[in-house]
Amino acid sequence: MDAKTTGIVAYLTWIGLLIAFLAGDKEGAKFHINQALVLLLFGLLGAIPFIGWIWDVFVFVCWIIGFVGALQGQEKEVPLLGKIKIIK
Repeated sequence: MDAKTTGIVAYLTWIGLLIAFLAGDKEGAKFHINQALVLLLFGLLGAIPFIGWIWDVFVFVCWIIGFVGALQGQEKEVPLLGKIKIIK
């Protein structure tokens, strides 16, 4: 997979993230793989009643921003969570 396809697949599901990490162009799409991983991990906070549900809406909006960036081949950081780097 090329870098753009890898970036798009990374946002689809946790399985897509795993496929992008293992089989895709990891160096070319490292930015989007990292963003998708951060969104996945912070999305788990949605299990907290009430506040977590509002947080999940925010994470979903961030996911849309990241996914559209991957579709366009751009490296747009998502608000608030975009500065977090797990994969270096």
